Amino acid sequence: MNKPRGRPARGKGITREQVLDAALRLLEAGGAGFSMRALAARLEVTPMSLYHHVGDHAALLRAIADRVYAGVLAAGEDADDPLAGIRELLLRYHGLVADYPQLTLAIFAEPAAFAGTTRAITDRLRSLLERLTVDPLLWLETLVDHAHGNALAFQAARGDRALAGTMRERYRQALDRLLESLPESTPRAASPRYLV
Repeated sequence: MNKPRGRPARGKGITREQVLDAALRLLEAGGAGFSMRALAARLEVTPMSLYHHVGDHAALLRAIADRVYAGVLAAGEDADDPLAGIRELLLRYHGLVADYPQLTLAIFAEPAAFAGTTRAITDRLRSLLERLTVDPLLWLETLVDHAHGNALAFQAARGDRALAGTMRERYRQALDRLLESLPESTPRAASPRYLV
């Protein structure tokens, strides 16, 4: 079968949204087999067509993550209660990692994909923690690792709604216990430090 070369002709090609939709489906179905070539084959276009719409592999992952995780930051955390803000942000993020585990694993494997919304989520969480604790970076790592570990374990619950519901409730309970143990410092304004 001969495939057309280069970008599709105007009006006969694919859209960025179609690329992102297909990429997310392929990523979640295939995990480690996800590549630009596999995506191009699924969409019946050349890999160059994909580069035209989404850039390289890392840029594609960033675009998918920006779309999937957009809702994590959509709701504003209560400025007067950083602890409640941390809890709500982590619950939203945990739910999406549980729903799209392969996306999270792909971002782990491609450090250049950690940008955009994923970076903004980390920055928001760090900012909220800086208002509460004497060691925000330690707690950032602890809370994020806990969310990832628990959410990625949801693979075992796929298709079992009762088990998934139990796992989500246990995560909420464990998160509440962790947040109760946060060492408090005098509330202060967030500093502009970055993790990397």
